[in-house]
Amino acid sequence: MSTALISVFCSDRTGLVAAIAGRLFDLGVNLGDTSFAMLGTGAEFTSVCDIPPAIPLAEIERDLAALPELTGARITVRPFELDAAHGQLGRITHRVVVSGGDRPGLVARLSEVFGEFQANIVRMDAQQLPDQGLYVTRFSVAIPPGRADTCLATIANTAGELNLSCHTEAI
Repeated sequence: MSTALISVFCSDRTGLVAAIAGRLFDLGVNLGDTSFAMLGTGAEFTSVCDIPPAIPLAEIERDLAALPELTGARITVRPFELDAAHGQLGRITHRVVVSGGDRPGLVARLSEVFGEFQANIVRMDAQQLPDQGLYVTRFSVAIPPGRADTCLATIANTAGELNLSCHTEAI
């Protein structure tokens, strides 16, 4: 098996994940770390995958491009040259959700706090929910032992200074 990074960016439509994942399964590709997100009216699918040795990466790209759901999509399939295993920095210890009105610099300020405590952001998702007047940012983080309480208190204080609510959950 070889490891590849598969990226798809296209207009959002129903059935994208099913079409992509189904076609990759049919080819014998095994999904590893995978994410999908709507970005405005677009959609992004990214996955680190194990590829059977007999399948050229260009063939996977052509097969995905032939899917009707991916008409007009930007598709790239390339070797993944980093280690696909997470290690200690990828072990999520906490989830943090900060919500309220949108504030310029919000993600930067919160990210800086995590950095001060050597906490690694494993995954982040931020969404504007205009119908609810909210901006919601979700972090999955790996906080080093002995730093969690202080790190999370600082995150909550920073959120409070920005008039935002903060919810944390240990994993």
